[in-house]
Amino acid sequence: MTPAEPSAEHDGASVPPPGCPAHRGGGDRAGSAVPLSGPRFQTEPSTLYDEIRREHGAVAPVLLDGDIPAWLILGYRELHQVTADPVLFSRDSEIWNQWHRVPEGWPLAPLISRGQPSILYTTGDRHRVRAEMISDALETVDPFVLRHFAEELADELIDGFCAEGTADIIARYAMPFPVRVLAKIYGFPDDQGPALAAAAIDLADGGDRAHAAQRYLFEAAESLLASKKNTAGPPDVAARLLRNTGGFTEEEILHDLTLLVIAGHTLTADWIGNSLRLMLTDHRFAASLSGGRRSVAEAMNEVLWEDTPAQNAVGRWATRDTSLGNRPIKEGDLLLFGIAAANRDPRVRAEGALLTGGNNAHFSFGHGEYRCPFAAQEIAETLARAAVEVLLDRLPDLHLAVPVEELERRPSPWARGLVTLPVGFDPTPAVRGEEFG
Repeated sequence: MTPAEPSAEHDGASVPPPGCPAHRGGGDRAGSAVPLSGPRFQTEPSTLYDEIRREHGAVAPVLLDGDIPAWLILGYRELHQVTADPVLFSRDSEIWNQWHRVPEGWPLAPLISRGQPSILYTTGDRHRVRAEMISDALETVDPFVLRHFAEELADELIDGFCAEGTADIIARYAMPFPVRVLAKIYGFPDDQGPALAAAAIDLADGGDRAHAAQRYLFEAAESLLASKKNTAGPPDVAARLLRNTGGFTEEEILHDLTLLVIAGHTLTADWIGNSLRLMLTDHRFAASLSGGRRSVAEAMNEVLWEDTPAQNAVGRWATRDTSLGNRPIKEGDLLLFGIAAANRDPRVRAEGALLTGGNNAHFSFGHGEYRCPFAAQEIAETLARAAVEVLLDRLPDLHLAVPVEELERRPSPWARGLVTLPVGFDPTPAVRGEEFG
């Protein structure tokens, strides 16, 4: 599909053109389009989503940066329908009917790309082959070795602040932790971990630093693959991707490796931080601070339902005119996944119900053909659980050092994570002398 050129009346204007989601109907719930920005996504997202749902229903018209229109899916059933139908709702971004409105240097370009040869935008049989290739590489990671690496690094990081009696757990622990373990199993040099972490967060937040972060991550992955091509090093993930290309080019593999770093680090770091916040502020998990393992697993699962790191996500493009949630969806319209909103949809959740234990029917890892590979989910869970458990074992009297209302979230409608998590504890001596490596 070739998008229509913008009319002179609307070219460069902030008002969406006729026919876009911001102007289309929806009965008496149509309302005006909601800007997908602002402090409420940071401070009170659940209340905000409830308000949007009351005004617009399960599918709401929203405006991206630059007043570019899209649809946000807030309904659980509607999100399930879209993710289960890759033919009607495609990952082919080329068909977007708003490309003519995207300005040069658009801050969301790293999140919504055109012509990017990564698995995110591959469709049909090629996507299935590519997903299997990535899963095969990730499945070779030994879970016992992974847990050993994770516990070793956790001890090293805790040794860096355990004698101080106070620490910001986000900056000193949750944020540097996942990428340094992932760097090891993917094949990156250990000392590259901190820079990879900073770039992954900048990119996930979709702010002014997103473009520079994307370039850094891409160049780091490119350097890694180049170092693996002609050397007989350890069988890490990068090496296995090169040995079993599935018929894909090195450029495509490069984009996939970059994606594995971004998603694997950012979401896991926020999963750790959000789980610790829950355990330190909710009396139901107080007993776990003396070592209860079941409560750690329950807290982590509850976070995926109630405080998911993946708040909203770029979703699908409609391949033809259709209807969703009583909304007229036009060919080429962009539908965004309201993951946090769908997880709390009152039509499938009893009011106030907490879904913990073994219920994993949330959308935090996606659904359908493009969901996060099972092997990647297991790696993320192993890392997050090891990080939480080792910290609580080492510092059993860990407690929040500021009032809970002072905890601040990163200002992003996409990823939901803490800026800081100040804690206090009884100072203890370090237990390890060697460095992670």
